[in-house]
Amino acid sequence: MKFIGFVLVFSCLTVAALSQSQLPRPKVGKNDTIRMYMTEYQGELIPWMVTQEVKIVDSRIFKSEKEHQDYNRLRYNVYKVLPYVRFASSRYQQLQRDLATTGDKKTQKEMIKACETQIKDLFNKEIKNLTITQGEILIKLVNRETGNTSYEMLKEMKGSLNAFMFQSVARIFGHNLKETYNPEEERDIESILHQAGYISFNN
Repeated sequence: MKFIGFVLVFSCLTVAALSQSQLPRPKVGKNDTIRMYMTEYQGELIPWMVTQEVKIVDSRIFKSEKEHQDYNRLRYNVYKVLPYVRFASSRYQQLQRDLATTGDKKTQKEMIKACETQIKDLFNKEIKNLTITQGEILIKLVNRETGNTSYEMLKEMKGSLNAFMFQSVARIFGHNLKETYNPEEERDIESILHQAGYISFNN
């Protein structure tokens, strides 16, 4: 048995030595002390290693100091409304899932009422303090996030008449609830979102 074991071990070592001798080994320099993985490709050993993700981002050059200041102001406004966009999208999607669980109209109205109450509470506490520009960005980003305009969401939850009334009030304050988001036209906002590592629920 010892002899058979010796033969098997010797055979394995011989095969390993022969297989390694058939492949050209990379030259090792005096400072090559990093252990690396090797992959055989077309008869050659190719070293490789896993590295962290590298993001390549262009450095924007502004034409003037005013343009730079405008961009910084836009970035501030986008960051200001992002939490509200997240909340609105999350709550709206949750409402859609809840409504799909029942066909009872009374129960659905109760679900819509609960959603409306939460949004009103948020409005009364924080959103009402947004500037006109921030409100406009919020409306656009809600469309970007959900795929629906704020007007369409109101119409679905509260009916056409209420949506029309909200739209009329919004117009007084310089807003348009039917406004949509166009990535090509809002390249600065897209750039800010990407730099912030923002990932849409809709992606």
